[in-house]
Amino acid sequence: MSPERVISFRPRTVLAVLGIVIAVVVLIQVVLLARGVLTWIFVALFLALAMNPAVELLVRRGVRRRGLAVAIVFLSVLGAIAAIGATVIPTVVEQVNDFVGALPGYVRDVTAGRGRLGFLETRYNVVERVQEAVQDGGATRILGLSDAALSLTRSVITAIVAVLTIAFMTLFMLLEGPAWVNRIYGLMPEGSQERWRQVGLDIYRTVGGYVTGNLLISLIAGVVTTIVLTIVGVPFAVALGLIVALLDLIPLAGATLAAVIVTTVAFLDTTTAGIVVLVFFVIYQQLENHVLQPLVYGRTVQLSPLAVLIAVLIGAELAGVLGALAAIPTAGALQVLLVDYLRHRRMRLVERPGSIERVPASGERPGSIEPVR
Repeated sequence: MSPERVISFRPRTVLAVLGIVIAVVVLIQVVLLARGVLTWIFVALFLALAMNPAVELLVRRGVRRRGLAVAIVFLSVLGAIAAIGATVIPTVVEQVNDFVGALPGYVRDVTAGRGRLGFLETRYNVVERVQEAVQDGGATRILGLSDAALSLTRSVITAIVAVLTIAFMTLFMLLEGPAWVNRIYGLMPEGSQERWRQVGLDIYRTVGGYVTGNLLISLIAGVVTTIVLTIVGVPFAVALGLIVALLDLIPLAGATLAAVIVTTVAFLDTTTAGIVVLVFFVIYQQLENHVLQPLVYGRTVQLSPLAVLIAVLIGAELAGVLGALAAIPTAGALQVLLVDYLRHRRMRLVERPGSIERVPASGERPGSIEPVR
C-alpha cells in the first residue's frame, strides 16, 4: 500500500495567490467604472497612430523639432476636417431639413393607410396603438419627454467634452509618445533592450497598419455608397454616405447596420431604388468581408483571413463595439510577441551545446567526448 502524499502550501504562496486574485478583481472593477474614459483613450491612441507616420515623415524630411512636425500635421488634419465639414455639412443640413420636411407627408400617409408606409396602419393599426399608448400614460409621457430632454442635453455636453479631451490627448500622445516609450525601454535590462525595441517597432507597424487599413476601407465604403446612391437618385446621398463611412469603422457589424439604414431610406424613395441599393450592399459586403478586409488587414496586420474573423468575433463578444475595434490590432500584437518568443527559443536551443568535453580517463584517447544525457 503506497503511502499517502501530503501537499502543503507555504503561507507566503497562499498570500501571493490571494493578492493576485484581489488585484485582478480590483482591476476589473476599475475598468468597468472607467470604461468611458478608456474609450476616449483608445480613440485618441487610434488617431495618434494614424497621424504619427506623417509626423515621422516630416522629421525625416528635414523638420528638426518633433513639436513643429506634430503642429504641422495636427493643424493640417484639423484644416482638412474643417474643409470637408464646410463642403459636406451644408449638404447634410439641407438634406436633413428636406427629410424633416418630408416627415409630415409620411405621417399623413401612415394615418390614411396609403403610400409605401400605409401597410403599417392597414395591417398593424399603428396609429391607434400609438394614440392608446399616449392616452393611457399621458403624464408619464410628459415626464418621460422631460427626462429625455435632460438626457439629450447631458449627452451633448458629454460629446463636446469627449471631443475636446480626445483632441488634447491625441496631441499629447504625438508629442510625448516616443519619450514615454524610451522611458519604458530604459527600465529593462540593458542586454534585452535591443530585442524589445524591435518587438515594439513590429507591434507599432502592426497596429499602425490596422489603423490605416480600417480608415482606407471605411473611406472606400462611404465614397462608393455615395456614388451609387447618386446614380440611383436616392435623396440624402452625401449624408447617407457619411453614415456608411462612420459605421464601417466597426468591423463586420458596422457595415450591416449601415446597409439596413441606407436600404430603408432607398425603399422609402422608390421600390426600384430600394432593390438596387439592397443588391449593391449584398454584393459590396461580400467583397469587403471576404476580399477587401482580409486583403488589406492581411498585408498590414499580417494575419490570415481566418484569424481576422475569429479575432473580431471574440472581441465583439467580450467588449462589444470597442472590443471589435481593438480585436485585430490586439491579435496582431500577440502574434508579434509569439513569433519573437519562438525565434529566441530556437536560438537558445541552437546555441546550447549538445555535448561537453571531459578529462580523459586511463585507456581513453584524448579529446573523447561524452554526450550529455
